[in-house]
Amino acid sequence: MSLKSQIESLLFVANKPLNGKELAGFLKADKKAVEAELALLMQDYLDSASGLQIIESGDKYQLVSSAENSQVVSDFIHDETSGELSRPSLEALTIIAYRGPITKIDLDRIRGINCSLILRNLLIRGLIEEKSDKEKNETFYSVTLDFIRYLGINKVSDLPDYERLNHDDSIDKMIAATIQSETVNTEN
Repeated sequence: MSLKSQIESLLFVANKPLNGKELAGFLKADKKAVEAELALLMQDYLDSASGLQIIESGDKYQLVSSAENSQVVSDFIHDETSGELSRPSLEALTIIAYRGPITKIDLDRIRGINCSLILRNLLIRGLIEEKSDKEKNETFYSVTLDFIRYLGINKVSDLPDYERLNHDDSIDKMIAATIQSETVNTEN
């Protein structure tokens, strides 16, 4: 796979802008080579009149939808953020409320599926927030004050059965069993 293709994939899955040094580190490549490929990739998007483009701010790059499609994207996001929450979104929000702060990987393990799109939707709606722990190199999700205000409670611990569900160790045991199973599967 080419360096340009790998850069494109990383920018696609990243939920934040990445700088050349970060990309070079992930790809174990020379920063100058990464920046040269980024320039080519940016030009490719411009030349093809794609619905995507790479924007640059200082030394950070992000893959975004093109400005020409802003209205259709805006309409879609409005529809996504103003309608009722789906059952999977409600389940994820409940887990975050009762078990948060929680990492994405633990949320994925509890729900048994990748929750990236659900987290994005909940973030856009302002119901959850993310905080990075640089020491652990992990991102944690918790409910926002807007979520608490919307429910009409004073604090998250006012949720029904909060103490019992927040401290229920059956979920911790299930996560530990999943981690052990994942470890065994990767060793085989």
